[in-house]
Amino acid sequence: MAGMTSDAQLFDEQFRVNSISDPKYDRVDRIFCTSVDGRTAMALDINKELFPCQIGDTIEVVLATSLYLDGSKDDERGWRDVTKAGSSDAMLSDMYEYVCHGKIYKFEDGHDGQIIKAYTSFGGLLMSLEGPYKKLTPLRVDYIYLLAKKV
Repeated sequence: MAGMTSDAQLFDEQFRVNSISDPKYDRVDRIFCTSVDGRTAMALDINKELFPCQIGDTIEVVLATSLYLDGSKDDERGWRDVTKAGSSDAMLSDMYEYVCHGKIYKFEDGHDGQIIKAYTSFGGLLMSLEGPYKKLTPLRVDYIYLLAKKV
């Protein structure tokens, strides 16, 4: 992530896939993961055709407000602009296998105010993150990108 501003990158963690829910939909799995340090839990709906996961896989998950390496906002130039002919801008998404755009829409406080839970929707594919307040503090109700790759 060299060159990306800390303002754009909100969260970066490695998770181990512990279980996968029984399939309710043809192309979607819900994976249940724990961070490698054991402090953060994640449930994530994934398109299993685009990003198939197995129990025991380790994945890196980044949440960011921009796909541009310099951290600039996507407001004035859509993310598709860089794919146009002649564009040489490298993007954060170039380094990941699976990318979604969505919105963090809700937070819940947990035990003694030390644990919080953040809920995000990526066009109906859901994610929940539960972990220490200090680790999840950068998250806020806002639009974000989820980027994931197997490690």
